[in-house]
Amino acid sequence: MRRGDADAQTNDAVRDSDARLDEAAGLARAIDLTVVEAVIAPISQIRPATYLGKGKVEEIGGLIAGHDIELVVMDCALSPIQQRNLEKAWNTKVLDRTGLILEIFGRRAKTKEGSLQVELAHLNYQRSRLVRSWTHLERQRGGFGFMGGPGETQIEADRRLIGDRITRLENEIKKVQATRRLHRAGRQRVPYRVVALVGYTNAGKSTLFNRLTRAEVQAADMLFATLDPTLRALSLPHGGKAMLSDTVGFISNLPTQLVAAFRATLEEVLEADIILHVRDISHEDAEAQERDVDAVLRQLGIDPEAGARLLEVWNKIDRFDPEERENLRNIAARRPPERPCFLVSAETGEGIEALLIAIEDRLAATRITLDLSIEASDGAGISWLHRNAEVLTKELHDDHFDMTVRVDETKRDIVVSRFGAVPRAA
Repeated sequence: MRRGDADAQTNDAVRDSDARLDEAAGLARAIDLTVVEAVIAPISQIRPATYLGKGKVEEIGGLIAGHDIELVVMDCALSPIQQRNLEKAWNTKVLDRTGLILEIFGRRAKTKEGSLQVELAHLNYQRSRLVRSWTHLERQRGGFGFMGGPGETQIEADRRLIGDRITRLENEIKKVQATRRLHRAGRQRVPYRVVALVGYTNAGKSTLFNRLTRAEVQAADMLFATLDPTLRALSLPHGGKAMLSDTVGFISNLPTQLVAAFRATLEEVLEADIILHVRDISHEDAEAQERDVDAVLRQLGIDPEAGARLLEVWNKIDRFDPEERENLRNIAARRPPERPCFLVSAETGEGIEALLIAIEDRLAATRITLDLSIEASDGAGISWLHRNAEVLTKELHDDHFDMTVRVDETKRDIVVSRFGAVPRAA
């Protein structure tokens, strides 16, 4: 496996080279590739034809021949012509970073929705590379009897077929989006708030998800161990409930095809009441990973610097000694109130209680607590409150219930006018 490295890629220039190399090797291993060689190949200028310079192409060609390498992975974005020329020069298959990530996603997608999104992303990527990957493209098909001139070329036919398939996939994904909207509407009627986990791949989101919900989502020391989104009930410290959503991990230079294709899945993040940005604070590239996640959030229309619904979770603090942990706590304490962070270990459970309290406080801040009394015989009213409000307490006294409920601001006037509710004193 070889890795291209160009300082011209400004987002990568600030990343640690060894960490980037480890990540590239990890991506290859994620689809069970055996990494024979993993090295950095610095270049001063990107060559339009081969990305690498002539000497470097020849040097790598010698290594390929000497080690009988069957696949070369370049940790960069290659144009179709660069990919084709490198394959000719090395007489082996070449994958760039986008192609490798698409292969991983194709392997990991289990649900119909995930498979649709991966296929859509792969077809959009492949459509521009037909000239490289298909061997029959010089052929032409004869035109109909009434058409003059040459017939439709095979490459045109293939692109047309791929275009038709893309259109069908987009229509199916629109149906998925409609279904998700119905599910979200159902959760809003039964007033569960949504908390979404986002973060760099392998930051520990699935381990944290399991810790918070007592679920058994696959959690492994592997890039993109989780692909398909998962929703589970989250129990809050004072008896409240929320829905916790685990999403696909982000990564530097996440292919734009995947960001576009996975919008149906990532809508859970867009609609979430609280977003937990889970960071592997022990990683040597933790700050660069934070910037990468923030960049993807901005692509989705979420400003990481604005709004009170984003909380940072510094995970894996169990990897630090007591002195280093205290230093991290001091750093966290000096952060501005609008950008708080919470130190946790999803593995050991350290800091989880404080995180849950913060989630509950954030959710409660957007809701109003009301006290009311309702006749026990008013079954319709009691049912409406259970559907549209969070019932905190409910006590039967003779022929009526004394209730304390928490409601959204939008439903405050309805509860006050219908049930004579009064706001609870602070």
